[in-house]
Amino acid sequence: MARKPSKAQSEFVLFDVYYEDGARTSNRKVPSSELGGFEGDEPARAIIEAQDAEIAERSGVSRGRIKLIERAGAKAKVKAK
Repeated sequence: MARKPSKAQSEFVLFDVYYEDGARTSNRKVPSSELGGFEGDEPARAIIEAQDAEIAERSGVSRGRIKLIERAGAKAKVKAK
């Protein structure tokens, strides 16, 4: 009997980020090893905020405050204006 190939654990989880100013960024990578446990996806917010700070430092343009973070491909909770 043939063995089923094991499902490899993905190294990254992709998130869509919605900002208070209405901007959106898609497919932001967060290491999967940082997620899970009791907090679930909440650690992703701190990681993405750190990524935003690094991007702002390099580009000189800062992002607004994060309104919502959700896994990429999940149904959007934000209504389109």
